[in-house]
Amino acid sequence: MSRKTIYSILTVIIVIGFYFLNNNIDDKITQENYEEKTKPSSETNLFYLPTSTTNYIIHHNYYSLSYHELHEQAEWVAYELKKNQLSKNKFKRPYFITDNSITTKSADWRNYKKSGYDKGHLCPAADRKFSKSAHDETFLTSNISPQKHIFNAGVWNRLEQKTRYWAKKYNGVFVVTGGILKDNLNSIGNENVTVPNYFYKVLLDNQNGNTKMIAFLVPHKESNKPLYHFVVSVDKIEQLTGIDFFPQLEDHKEDRLEANTDYKNGVSGKSPHPNSALHLTHSSHYDFQGEGILIPKDY
Repeated sequence: MSRKTIYSILTVIIVIGFYFLNNNIDDKITQENYEEKTKPSSETNLFYLPTSTTNYIIHHNYYSLSYHELHEQAEWVAYELKKNQLSKNKFKRPYFITDNSITTKSADWRNYKKSGYDKGHLCPAADRKFSKSAHDETFLTSNISPQKHIFNAGVWNRLEQKTRYWAKKYNGVFVVTGGILKDNLNSIGNENVTVPNYFYKVLLDNQNGNTKMIAFLVPHKESNKPLYHFVVSVDKIEQLTGIDFFPQLEDHKEDRLEANTDYKNGVSGKSPHPNSALHLTHSSHYDFQGEGILIPKDY
């Protein structure tokens, strides 16, 4: 055997060795990240976390999520949006990266490339502008779902802005957000990232022990309708997702709040039920006095 042949064989062996070594190191780092991220951070409010249908909950520093591998996205992302966290800081937008705390790794951002869909944040970057690390943490691909741009920049953006308004008005709210994940939905990319037909947002305020709750179910399409058209009971979201949103609440309080769709009287003090829904408004100055709720029929 010639010296050239021997060198070629040795080179191949070295390359293969490095490949397996790097893979083993990556797997070890991923496992260590997973084990670390299953522990709540100091910012995690465990009391208000929903249940997980996948038993796969990850706690990042400033939000938690339940990852659904079959759909390559989180079934929910949950966090507390405090009044003192609201900020107008402007940070450079980072690149989206995979979440290495997911043992199978979250979907690669390239699944979204030329798909016709935005990388839609579930925990908005705008909700985490109080520090650069909190802001950049929202750019993990475990925190995104495919969203049409006209939806992401339209009605969904209006709901996110309203959430920040309520966080300021009520000295903070607890937020749970996700897509309605079902079988046989459209998907994008090589990893078949599910495209939800509906997105939901559930908000809870427990200021001074006076618990208030409201839920929104928004069709994944353009809409100029007022936000109150999308108000549903938390029970409805639970039926669609199989998730129990606030299992730590006292049963009688949870049952009453989760069945509620009252936005008419809200928390202005006029309501005969002090634990009614957060109050919807047309603007930050006037209470909305509505006549009914439009609940989507095609679930």
